[in-house]
Amino acid sequence: MTTARFPDFVTNLPRVAIPMAGVRGWLSQAKDHQIVFLDIEPIGEIPPHSHGEQWGIVVEGEMELTIGGEARHLKPGDSYHIPAGVVHSAKFLTHFRAIDVFADVDRYKPRDVPDAPQ
Repeated sequence: MTTARFPDFVTNLPRVAIPMAGVRGWLSQAKDHQIVFLDIEPIGEIPPHSHGEQWGIVVEGEMELTIGGEARHLKPGDSYHIPAGVVHSAKFLTHFRAIDVFADVDRYKPRDVPDAPQ
């Protein structure tokens, strides 16, 4: 099975500095929010954490997302909303792509090093 990828105009955006193997993201920065295009290998669980408000939509793959103690199984086309400050976690058991919008203008920082060709 061949995994789809984001188009070049997305992957030409600045890469996000995410210190986690198997997780890549590309940043579209605005004055009052961020949009991050995420590409995540089947890395297992991201532990519970919280931050500012987040909304996202699944593009490819599946994940189990727990928001405030309530677990949901999400697949392509499903969207999710995480209110500011609410503890959440995720499990990635398949290759996964999503588009996330963060209310925090500085949730992610761009990487300092350029990408290698894909």
